[in-house]
Amino acid sequence: MKPSQHEEGLRWLRQAQQDIDDAQYAHDGNRFNLACFVAQQAAEKAIKGFLYAKGRTLVLGHSVARLCQEASAFHAEFEDLRQRAAPLDKYYIPTRYPNGLPGGIPSEAFDQADADRALELAQHVIGFVENRFPPEEATDDAGGE
Repeated sequence: MKPSQHEEGLRWLRQAQQDIDDAQYAHDGNRFNLACFVAQQAAEKAIKGFLYAKGRTLVLGHSVARLCQEASAFHAEFEDLRQRAAPLDKYYIPTRYPNGLPGGIPSEAFDQADADRALELAQHVIGFVENRFPPEEATDDAGGE
């Protein structure tokens, strides 16, 4: 049986919560580029979880800022979150691919300050979503993308 939209949203949110733990683990192991990337993924998944729980059937894309913009159709305060969380998008490609940087490799380009910032922003996004996550009966069908 296919999960309800609310259950699907919770699955995404649970994975976001696990990802932020994994990002902290990478941070603690001085894998700062990986911590930045996984933190971005955690924020992305949390917002996708919110959108699924609100009834979206297809949520595409990896931009935290764009996903916040989509979520603002349900809660206007996601627009404020978009402005704060947008820097996470910088950690999507350059943290993983050498050709995403003008020189060097990702493991040399990102430092503890980058990882600290990524973790703080992603933790904020997850907390924000957790506090606004819709109850099961409050799903809206906003359609797919």
